[in-house]
Amino acid sequence: MPRKSQKAKLILSKETHEQLQKIAQSRTSPVREVQRANILLRYSEGMFITDIEKTVHVSRPSIYKWIEKALAMGIEEGLKDKYHRPKEPVITGEAKAWVVNLACKKPTDYGYAAEMWTRSALAKHAREYGPAAGHDCLQKAAKATVQRILDEHPVRPHKMAYYLERRDPEFEKKMEEVLCVYKEVALQNEATQPDDVPSIITVSVDEKPGVQAIKNVAPDILPEPGKQSSIMRDYEYKRLGTISILAALDLHNGYVFGQVHDKHRSCEFISLLKEMDAYYPVESTIRVILDNHSAHISKETMKYLASRPGRFLYVHTPKHGSWLNLVETLFSKMARTFLKHIRVNSKAELKERILQGIKEINELPVVHRWKKFSLVTSS
Repeated sequence: MPRKSQKAKLILSKETHEQLQKIAQSRTSPVREVQRANILLRYSEGMFITDIEKTVHVSRPSIYKWIEKALAMGIEEGLKDKYHRPKEPVITGEAKAWVVNLACKKPTDYGYAAEMWTRSALAKHAREYGPAAGHDCLQKAAKATVQRILDEHPVRPHKMAYYLERRDPEFEKKMEEVLCVYKEVALQNEATQPDDVPSIITVSVDEKPGVQAIKNVAPDILPEPGKQSSIMRDYEYKRLGTISILAALDLHNGYVFGQVHDKHRSCEFISLLKEMDAYYPVESTIRVILDNHSAHISKETMKYLASRPGRFLYVHTPKHGSWLNLVETLFSKMARTFLKHIRVNSKAELKERILQGIKEINELPVVHRWKKFSLVTSS
């Protein structure tokens, strides 16, 4: 037998019709409100229940329910659910504190293999061990229960964020020294002419290890109008080994000294120092900004520096302060240009391509500047 609501008419005012149309077309309103607005609009236009069911993809009982509610209580009541809570929450404050304390520890502390908690794992542990800890209200705790408890604080043990610990007790002091050098170089560059050779030449030195030589196992397919717009590359590849890039960036004119080696040892670093020594006038002092890599301070390196007294001046960045070294911006530029998606047939070819890329950079050199001098703090 058909319901009475199927025969009753739903008459909408112009304003109400516009309101329902706005909700029905909304992309931000809750899905249930969008569905109900569509149901009421179509019913008011005389559409049969069967057609509404096919159009809105809602069951017939639900369609009857919301039509009858709108006819009996008005459009507003026909759109929204009334807030209700069948019973008071049973999770005690002590139980919540126990769950939060659990989330603030690692699963390995409780004998699990996982490094981080998931909400499901927390809920399972709470159900198994909560009652024994005196919290019987947790014996049916579900994932959603745990999520609501964690959201109150908030605690997110399933998320990982990274930080950099300052293990150098003189971090601030060394950072100030490096930034003061950058400030001095900036003033020096403003005061000198392009062809002038400063008495103290500042270069930023570092290495980029682990650059992979990767070979394609199938040829790339180049773009072709009407077929594909981008380069097509097979997913498989072959690893040929790795190399290290040693680079020194002149902070006055942007010139790059670049060497490519299979390893980064003292002998390779000394080779870079010798190249700079031969390039700059003998009367100039070469001030080198660099980290505390073992090759930079080894006995072999110190022996070479002693053979060139007064030629090189070290300025060390603090430990875990590689971001203070301007040459990192050069490595970033390499990664975004000629190293991006690079494929080669041998390590020798990779070395040639890198040296060619450095040569191209030196053809149009760019002076790298440090802009955040506000990081310098007063002592």
